[in-house]
Amino acid sequence: MKLIIATLLMALGLTAQEKPNIILMMADDMGYSDIGCYGGEIKTPNLDRMAREGIRFRQFYNNAKCTTTRASITTGLYPQRDNGGIEMLDNSMFTIADAMNKAGYFTFMSGKWHLGSKSGHRPIDRGFQEYYGLMDGCANFFNPVQRDPKFKGGKVRVFGHNDKLINEFPDDFYQTDAFTDHAVEQIKKAVAAQKPFFGKIMYTAPHYPLHAKPEDIAKYKGRYKDGWHVLRNERYQRQLEMGVIDKSTKLHPEDPRMKDWDSRKNKDWDQALMEVYAAMVDSMDQNIGKILKVLDETGTADNTLILFISDNGGCAETPGGDNNISHSPGPKEFYTACGPSWATAQNTPFKRHKVNMHEGGINTPCVVRWPAKIKPNTWTDSVAHIIDLQPTCMAMAGLDPVKDIPADKRQLDGENILPIFEGQPFKRQKPLFFEFASTRAVRDGDWKAVYEKEWLLYNIAEDRTEMNNVAVQYPERLASMSNSWDEWAKKTGAPTDAKKSKKKNRKKKK
Repeated sequence: MKLIIATLLMALGLTAQEKPNIILMMADDMGYSDIGCYGGEIKTPNLDRMAREGIRFRQFYNNAKCTTTRASITTGLYPQRDNGGIEMLDNSMFTIADAMNKAGYFTFMSGKWHLGSKSGHRPIDRGFQEYYGLMDGCANFFNPVQRDPKFKGGKVRVFGHNDKLINEFPDDFYQTDAFTDHAVEQIKKAVAAQKPFFGKIMYTAPHYPLHAKPEDIAKYKGRYKDGWHVLRNERYQRQLEMGVIDKSTKLHPEDPRMKDWDSRKNKDWDQALMEVYAAMVDSMDQNIGKILKVLDETGTADNTLILFISDNGGCAETPGGDNNISHSPGPKEFYTACGPSWATAQNTPFKRHKVNMHEGGINTPCVVRWPAKIKPNTWTDSVAHIIDLQPTCMAMAGLDPVKDIPADKRQLDGENILPIFEGQPFKRQKPLFFEFASTRAVRDGDWKAVYEKEWLLYNIAEDRTEMNNVAVQYPERLASMSNSWDEWAKKTGAPTDAKKSKKKNRKKKK
């Protein structure tokens, strides 16, 4: 009977459901300039296609860290703190999956969760009807439950399907492929049931460990022989030519931790790090191609919004200290990371990296495709943030982002950015706030204040790469913005200097 009804609707030029499908996709620790449509040399034809057929944001923000970003994309809230820790999920939070279930959607998630693996904190406990993936922060790409050498004694990661743990994987397993395969199955299931679908596909690529398939690594052999300085300048020039950044935008000076390429003694190993990293991004793009293909095959492409972002900027970390050059990047036996020199190139043209509140830590490429609504090959300078995704998805699904939140749940922090997708004017009503690991920031209109031992002030409209601190010229503005951050910190429990001082005093008394 369902097939007969669907056939009749198609004959009349109608669809089985009018609500748009929504897919939110996220890369892990990927820099602003890595993908082709943001100036990168890595082969990303599917993301480039999405850009040609959709809209790109120049100023879309995350929370600079895996966990905090995932908390916000799940709850529509800034990360909440309790006793100095980050409270990811509690019963006061109405998740994005809860909202989409209320609107009649089939909800699924594939990939990295990183918000808890115990009962009550798993994706299936927080609204997702289907889940498959990694509940931890990172894992071996070929065998996710292999002990993690980054931790003393080795830590076993948690991987599961709904409420069942998975402890064994086939010989040809590769994490990026597996996440996509599950997502494709769920899309087909929703289409067969004639239900609108909401899916989160949270890739772990290109987060360390640097693991990729040999055939993907081979594509980039020798590509990075000239080193990170040359790569950064190449990307910057392409960004200027493509319009990713304004022609007046200056390239921020190199990070102090960036090594001199000419003095490096193991250049083959150094470039191998980036070759594998590029292969991981390439593989992710291949898998995004599979998602686009199933949408085309099921006739759902026009009425499906796909949004792609990264959870933070490129990662400068080297887990366990300096990388061991006896460990080859790529195969499952070794655990390597790119480090600060390549990460500085990954975040071209910005300052700093993951966990920092300068643009290199919190600004993400954002590509959105929705053929039924979005004008192709467009850019926007509108300022948006991951906290905006839940109210926007609710509005797309026909829910009121205020009235349809239950009375016993927190109201969302984000704003509905649906007008941007529809080509309408959008002006942000409230400032954006950031905090992690003793760094903090406020973005209010064209102005941004960043705290690193002291408050710095930038006019982002004139100084996109944060080169000119104008705190002395605008003391009243800076004071107002820093005070607004303090008020926000009180509401969310974010640590302030006063709280840190109290903790230090308690430790001294002990």
